[in-house]
Amino acid sequence: MQPAEKSPAVLLFEDVTQLAREDMGEVDALIRRSLQSDVMLVSQVSEYIVTSGGKRLRPLIVLLASRALGYRGNQQIDAAAIIEFIHTATLLHDDVVDSSDRRRGRDTANTVFGNQASVLVGDFLYSRAFQMMVDIGRMRVMQILADATNTIAAGEVMQLMNVHDPDVTEAAYRKVIYRKTARLFEAGAQIAAVLAERDPNDESAMICYGQNLGTAFQLVDDALDYNASPEELGKNLGDDLAEGKPTLPLIHAMTNCTESERKLLRQAIEQGGIDKLDEIQAVVESTGALQYTAARAQEAADMAINALSGIPDSDYKEALIAVAEFAVKRRS
Repeated sequence: MQPAEKSPAVLLFEDVTQLAREDMGEVDALIRRSLQSDVMLVSQVSEYIVTSGGKRLRPLIVLLASRALGYRGNQQIDAAAIIEFIHTATLLHDDVVDSSDRRRGRDTANTVFGNQASVLVGDFLYSRAFQMMVDIGRMRVMQILADATNTIAAGEVMQLMNVHDPDVTEAAYRKVIYRKTARLFEAGAQIAAVLAERDPNDESAMICYGQNLGTAFQLVDDALDYNASPEELGKNLGDDLAEGKPTLPLIHAMTNCTESERKLLRQAIEQGGIDKLDEIQAVVESTGALQYTAARAQEAADMAINALSGIPDSDYKEALIAVAEFAVKRRS
């Protein structure tokens, strides 16, 4: 009798972070050195937001992908820190634009230090990121990150234009989440291929992986705004609704509900506020909007995983797969 084949071990997120522990330690040390400034408020706000928790998924992707592609240098450390600085700068600006007061279970930087300090320190982090790009000394890396930063800024403007607009389509929503979220995941994975000097096929595979991972991550994030607890979410439940943002759960619900329910949802988007959050959650649930959003997230995660099929097998490749699986299973 032939022995039964063993199923591959399922990596937990803790296993993934342990695999990248040494590299991530170097990233953290570089971030702290790069935050130093002779302007005390810059250091205070930067330290507050960078150390406020979070899973550091974006820099983690840079580190794992670089190793999976066989890179043996150390510039992935710089690239990962740059990605984190760009992401952190967008958070500082987003929280001001959205008047947010909670993120990752803590008061936002604008709540603690004020809007002006948050915007200006966000600018500091952007400029620091570009200084660090120069230190890498690779024009392709600078081009990818400069283009990504510009795309993210345009995405923020697109989202602002969609606020309080109940007629936003799923296609328009997807354009926003690509620019706002997926583009930076994509850039991080692509940079790994550039650093490893892989061929165009591998670079395209990493672009596909990063883009779809970022899409899955944002879709789940938008669904959690309607079915997670504040403790799990790390921010106030219904924040997107309160800001009048038509995310996919609402967009799908509006096309699959009764006329009276559609009127309720349109009014909520147009006016913002969460005074009828319970009723809106009920409509979202009854129309299968959360399941629909979860299914689209799973499709994106599957595409991310499939993009890795041509990458040589390794613990790092398995970790990239595990990250994609985690993106759709997480509760925070």
